[in-house]
Amino acid sequence: MPMDAIANARRLRQSQTMAEKALWKLVRNRRLGGFRFLRQVPIDRYFADFVCEAGRLIIELDGAVHEGREDYDERRTEALELFGYLVVRFPNDRVLADPGGVGDDILAVLRSDRV
Repeated sequence: MPMDAIANARRLRQSQTMAEKALWKLVRNRRLGGFRFLRQVPIDRYFADFVCEAGRLIIELDGAVHEGREDYDERRTEALELFGYLVVRFPNDRVLADPGGVGDDILAVLRSDRV
């Protein structure tokens, strides 16, 4: 992994949004069903917000910056799925208003028998 990717990932982890902080509090240290999550993981030319390698799952949080960028987000999701991940998106406001419900939804995906 190029050094700039590592530096960018570190910078992104240090400048989290409120929603990212809330979700990280929920999933860090295997708190969510014993699954291990990482933050701001470089995959190809993108940085995935949260990654669970064991579940081949990427969680993306979408805030105001994503408005009007639906085509870009769709292409990004397709690219990440080519690496064998399922990408699940949650709006920032839902994570902030209902972190427990978001956690339940993530666990349901991780425990499902998806192909």
